[in-house]
Amino acid sequence: MPNNNLSQEVIMAIPKGRILDQLVKLLDKAGIKLEDDFYGDSRKLKFATNFDFLKVIKCRSYDAATFVAYGAADFGICGSDVIDEFAYKNLYEFLDLEIGKCRLSIAGNQEMSDPLLQEETKVATKYPNLTKEFFASRAIRADIIKLNGAIELATQMGLCDYIVDLVSTGNTLKENGLQEFCSISKVSSKLVINRSSFAVRNSQISQILNLFIDATN
Repeated sequence: MPNNNLSQEVIMAIPKGRILDQLVKLLDKAGIKLEDDFYGDSRKLKFATNFDFLKVIKCRSYDAATFVAYGAADFGICGSDVIDEFAYKNLYEFLDLEIGKCRLSIAGNQEMSDPLLQEETKVATKYPNLTKEFFASRAIRADIIKLNGAIELATQMGLCDYIVDLVSTGNTLKENGLQEFCSISKVSSKLVINRSSFAVRNSQISQILNLFIDATN
């Protein structure tokens, strides 16, 4: 049985969106139960759990990493794409949860040639740092345009030559007349910890981390 009598509050940040269903199943397997409001239409963003000391906040994957990195949350779950893009120094990558698997890829219109054969190009993406690093490593001059959404429209509207975005099945690309050229990196969801929080709240955080380890084995 969990020790629910620890008084110091610990905050776990979890992402809304595409991996939430997989994550809820993993939390259940780990024995972490969320209050009923979490599953309904409530606009609440902070929730109680069956551990008195553990609270959960629900936010975007990008924001989950930021909350943890700056200590607003003690630990949390976010994609490896976010971890690699921001490279937060105070973020400790603890465990690959093996969920939310996809890839960060370069895509473009069907008539476009291989982007790796270009000397210079224009690319729209939500991942400017990873994209710039990838093209620079191949001696390709890339003008990077930062977009937060509607990435698939960028080439159709003449904003850029290629896009860099997350790809899972590839169906969204096909529906928008795009083709995937190559993958930059594999992506999965990771459990990350704020280094300072782990030093101060080691007992409580370790108790929850061990549940995740057991659930993923």
